[in-house]
Amino acid sequence: MRRIDVFFYGLFMDEELLRDKGVQSSSLRAASLKGFQLRIGQRATLVPSETECVYGIVASLSHREVDQLYSDPSLRDYRPEAVSATLPDGETVPALCFNLIVPPAAEEHNPEYASRLRALAERLLLPAEYIKTIQ
Repeated sequence: MRRIDVFFYGLFMDEELLRDKGVQSSSLRAASLKGFQLRIGQRATLVPSETECVYGIVASLSHREVDQLYSDPSLRDYRPEAVSATLPDGETVPALCFNLIVPPAAEEHNPEYASRLRALAERLLLPAEYIKTIQ
């Protein structure tokens, strides 16, 4: 079965959550993505930023697993974008990254989601300076 790399930056970085959704990733690797900034509305999304960097994981999934994850009605507005994620050793890998076409409004915020994402980022040992930006 063919697998593709997907860059996750939100709660899908949680391997247990992926398993609960029927996804058995064959490979989870720490990664970063330059040129984007995390924005949290009801959920997380990435917005272009010339100076920022986002941290997350790259997971190898089948097309069926990707479809399964993003078939939930609450995720229907997310669209795939091709990105180049950087692994800790400096290697870059092509990946898909799912983002909202229209980012959340400045006043839109979900403190519970942000809190869960911060806790997950700490558990995954993402950079402390980055974790401070998760609000």
